[in-house]
Parts: sequence; structure tokens; C-alpha cells
Amino acid sequence: MGKGIKTRVSEKKGIKAIDKAAVASERMKEAYIRTKDKADHSLYAEEGSPGEYASDRLSAGVDNVAHEAVHQFDKQGRKGVQTTKENISKVKEKIQKRKAAAEQPKKQAEKQAARQAGQPTTRWSGRQAADTVSEPAKAVRQERGAIKTLDRSKKGIKTVDRSRKTIKQASSTAKGTIKTASKSIKTAEKTAKASIKTSQQAAKAAQRTAQATARAARAAAHAARVAARTAVVAAKAAVKATVAAVKAIIAATKALIAAIAAGGWIAVLVIIVICLIGMIIGSCFGIFFSGEDSGTGQTMQTAVQEINTDYQENLDEIKASHSYDVLEMSGSRAVWKEVLAVYAVKTTTDPDNAQEVATMDDEKLELLKDIFWQMNEISSSTSTQTETVIETSDDGNGNIVETEVTITRTYLYITVSHKTAEEMADQFGFNEDQREQMAELLADENNSLWSQVLYGITGGDGEIVTVALSQVGNVGGEPYWSWYGFGSRVEWCACFVSWCANECGYIEAGVIPKFAACASQGVPWFQERGLWQSGSYEPRSGDIIFFDWDGDMSADHVGIVEKVENGRVYTVEGNSGDSVRQNSYPIGYSDVLGYGCPAY
Repeated sequence: MGKGIKTRVSEKKGIKAIDKAAVASERMKEAYIRTKDKADHSLYAEEGSPGEYASDRLSAGVDNVAHEAVHQFDKQGRKGVQTTKENISKVKEKIQKRKAAAEQPKKQAEKQAARQAGQPTTRWSGRQAADTVSEPAKAVRQERGAIKTLDRSKKGIKTVDRSRKTIKQASSTAKGTIKTASKSIKTAEKTAKASIKTSQQAAKAAQRTAQATARAARAAAHAARVAARTAVVAAKAAVKATVAAVKAIIAATKALIAAIAAGGWIAVLVIIVICLIGMIIGSCFGIFFSGEDSGTGQTMQTAVQEINTDYQENLDEIKASHSYDVLEMSGSRAVWKEVLAVYAVKTTTDPDNAQEVATMDDEKLELLKDIFWQMNEISSSTSTQTETVIETSDDGNGNIVETEVTITRTYLYITVSHKTAEEMADQFGFNEDQREQMAELLADENNSLWSQVLYGITGGDGEIVTVALSQVGNVGGEPYWSWYGFGSRVEWCACFVSWCANECGYIEAGVIPKFAACASQGVPWFQERGLWQSGSYEPRSGDIIFFDWDGDMSADHVGIVEKVENGRVYTVEGNSGDSVRQNSYPIGYSDVLGYGCPAY
């Protein structure tokens, strides 16, 4: 009996082991469910980090959770199965021992029955036999119970096997989840990589555009540096390169506006353009920037006006220092743009003291004055001449009497002579490159720039024509001669031209003189400044036309050129039949003395 009890205890241990396996199975199922939830949650978790980082993190998380779950499932299952197997083995051993123990009484009973076969049967022996037989029966019952326990253990093993299958299924499901997650991760990676690749391609395209623009800017900067450097050393190639650079800057600025959208480097471009302009200002072409006050209170216009005043004072001083009866002036002074061109080239290429010419100060004013007076020279002389002249008088009876009279007159001759830019280049020993720079400055295409520098005028020659045309039809000329200062009517053609010029601001700017006499005021003013052309010249709109009606080479009339078409010069003239009229003449008309050509 004691052994039977031990068997039942072993059976209970087997049952407990099976229960533990079932509990382990339940725990593994729960762990599987939690693992699956974590994997599903990981698939749809949002991250603020870049795609590649999120993808790696998700993949690693899912792998870790799944592998840990499978490891725990397998560990618990293996432990439960091992424990169950050990318990079953122990039960089998117990059963074998019990079978052997059960066989032993039976054999003894058979032996005893055989010995007693020839002896009479007594109540004691029968009871002893029954007890002997009952012992094996009990053993058989115990054996059957153990077998049932064994069957239950086998069922437990099957449960464990099913748990292991569940574990495998969980592992397979987890692996599928991991695989799905991996595919999703790979898809996300591919999408991210495609996006990155697209972004990189766009960035590369923008970079190529920026690089091409930067190369263009660097090329322009290089051209400007070459131009500035050549200006300093007076190189011929620099002149053309500088002009090209100026045009390139304007064109490049317009073209580079479109490239701003491809990148945020417009600030660099602005700096480059400013640097290029700075280089140009430092060259001889900086003269075209000299019309603005740089803070010294002086501009090129004020400098020119001051030198003009000095020039006129010299003439007045000569006149005042001589007693004369007749003044005769001849010659003309140098054209201002030639003076400034020589000044710009010499000053910026001086090997001892090169300076920029975009600004004006006292030192540069003295340099400009020195060049002006080297280019212009005023000389004077006097002579006394005895002449026979015919004087007319009235004899008192209404008769005109002509009398020859010998008189002595003192003549004052003032001659203004000037040197051209080429002559100054010879005097200063300009090399070929310096001469090329000077020629570029004096090119006709820069006339409007010179007008702006000298007079601050940007409107061109059309302004005076517009004003003149607005006066067509006026009769008597009263507003013009009274504006000039006359108290009564005078021949007012020159007053009309002066009035129109004043309306445009040209008189104050020094572009056109204020004059009332054609021969003694108008013509000499243009001639002295090198702004005179002969009657055969083909004029342009805004030129001042002078007429000589009697052929004595003295101007008798003046007007404004409106236009030139089909070989004819169209004019607007004041005091033409005592009114403002439009007239026309063939180019080269014999009564045209010449043209004053203002530097608009």
C-alpha cells in the first residue's frame, strides 16, 4: 500500500507538471498576442526622424520583440516538455516496479496453491488465499490507475506538443509580421530613397545651374578684373574687356534673376555685381560716374563750371587790360569731353600716383585745371592801323555828302588755340593701350553719358524741339524779347532760341548760351567750344542753324533743327515773318552759314 501511495504522489507530480505546461502554454499565448500587438503598433508608429532612421529603428524593434517572444515561448515550452518527460519516465519506472511487485504475490500464491492442492482446505487457508489474490488485484487496480495517469501524462505531452505548435505558429506569425514589417520598411526605404534621389537630382540640377551662373559671374568678374588691371597698366585689351564687362553685367543681372528660384544665393550675386562696378569705377570709365556728389560737395559739373568761369575771366581780363577800338577774336577752345578723356586716362594710369576719377575733390580739381590749361591757350595782341574811311553827312540842304577821312584805330586780337586729345596723347607720351582707352571714351555711342556728366541732362536733344514746336504760330515775339530783358520789340530770332533753351534748363547747364545777337554772340560761343559745323554738314535734331542772307560770312538769322528727312532740313524759327514758323531747306543750302551742335 505504501508503494501505491507513492505512485499516486508521482502521478500528482505528473499532473502538476502537465498543469505547469498548460499554464506555460497560456502564458506563451499571451506573450504571442502582446508581441503581435507590438509588431502591429510598430508598423504604424509615427516618427519625426528621417525615413531611413525610422525604418531601421522599426525593423530593429520588431526583430527584437519577435525574437525575444519566440525565445521565451521555446524556453518555457522546452522546460515544460522536459519536466513532463522526466515525470512520465519516473511514472513508467514506478509502474514497472509495481508490475514486478504485483507479479511476485501472484507467483507466490500459485506456488502455495500448488503445494496445498493435495491438502484439505480450511477457512484460514481460503482467507489467506483470498487475501493473497486480493493483493494482486489491488496492484492491478493501482497499475490501471497509473496507466490512466500515464495516459493523462501523454495527453499533457500532446497539450505541450500543441503548445509547441502554437509557439511555432506564433513564431511563424511573428516572422510573417516581421517579414511584412520588413517589406513595409523596405518599401518605405525605397520611397524615401526615391524621394531622396529625386531631391538629390533636383539639388544637383540647381547646383549645376548655380555652378553655371557662378562660372558666368566668375568669368564676368575675371573680365572686370582684367579690365581694371589693364586700366592701371594701360593695356589695350582691358578697354574692350571693360566695356564688354559693363554690358555683360547688365545682361547677366537680368538673366540671373531667373536663377534666384533655384537657390538662395542671390546675395552673393549682388556682392559680385557691386564688386564689378567698383572695379569699373576705379578705371578710366569711372569718369561716367563723376556727375554725382560723393560727399565732398563737388561734382564734375561744378568743376567744369568753375573752369569755364576761370576761362571767361581770363578773356575779360585781357579785354580790360587793353585800350582798343576794335576787338577781333579767333580760334576756339578744346571740347570738354576730350579734356575729360585725357584727364581720365592720365589720372588712372599714372605710374607714380594713380587715382580714380569717379569722384571730385580739391586735388583732382587742380589736376583737371592743369590739363585744361595745357590744352587751351589764350593769346592776345594789339595793332594800330591808319585807315581811310568814307563818312556820310547831311549838308543841311537835304543832300548826303560823302567824305574820305583818315583815322587811326587800335585793334585787339584775342586768339584761342587748343590741342586735340591726340596731340595731348603725344605730349604725355601715351602708349598704344592708353590711346585705345581714350578712343573708347570718346566714341560717339558715349555722347549721352558725356551730356549727363557735363550738364546732368538725360532727356536728349528732343526736349528743345518739343518746346519750339509748342510755340508755332506766335506772332510778334513779345514773350521772348521781353523775357530776355528788352523793353520794346527787337529782332527776336535769337531771343526765341534762348527762351526755348532756358525752358529746358540748357542755359543754366551751359549747353546753349543766352544770346540775342547771332554774329557776335551765338556763333562765337559754339566755335570757341569746338561745337561748330559748316553749312555742308548734315545736322541732327536739336542743332542750332545759323543763316547768312547776304553772303558776307556773318550770321543774320538763327533757328532750331526739328529733323532731317529725305535730304532736307526741317526747322522751327522765331521771327520768320515776325512769327514762329516751320521751314525746310535742302542739306547744304547756300544761305546756311553753319550749325551750332550742343553737347546734349
